Amino acid sequence: MKNLNDLRDKAYQCAVAHGWHEGNLSDEHFLCLVISELMEAVEADRKGKNADTKKFNQELDYYIHEMKLYGENYDKAYRDTFEYYLKDSVEDELSDACIRLLDLAGLRNCELLYMDSLYIEEISFTEFSYMFCSFITNPDKSQKDWLKLHISCSLGRIFSWCRAKNIDIAWHIEQKMKYNELRPFMHGGKAY
Repeated sequence: MKNLNDLRDKAYQCAVAHGWHEGNLSDEHFLCLVISELMEAVEADRKGKNADTKKFNQELDYYIHEMKLYGENYDKAYRDTFEYYLKDSVEDELSDACIRLLDLAGLRNCELLYMDSLYIEEISFTEFSYMFCSFITNPDKSQKDWLKLHISCSLGRIFSWCRAKNIDIAWHIEQKMKYNELRPFMHGGKAY
């Protein structure tokens, strides 16, 4: 996986550029948004909506090599292709949860630790999501660097789940970050 702290910086810079840090919001606010992304992943799972990475890559390859798109034309093709093959899928929503965690780490200047070797039991996605929400809402604040550890462990849980399910979450995070960079300020009018 790409350097986690580089991803943190990129996620945070994109959030700042899109107006997401104009107010002074609590850690709990941002952690709640992580949970909301995870619940969107549960809804995608209920609908059987998974990313079609093969067709996504084939279509982008066509745009680059056959149609020779670049600049704004490529950006539009990328957005459209992302929305058709990846957006609102389980993988997309899991990448959103990771990006929210990375953004919070950037906002709070947390140096992240990479963890993806957690043991993931054979449990359903809803059970994993429930356990993740139980973890994320009950941080151990007894240590000075509790937020850094809490974000690192939260990311580690998602990375471990994805590794166990053969989801290349690093690739999905990269694609979603690229998509987010192309979105309008505050994503067209969301409050947070």
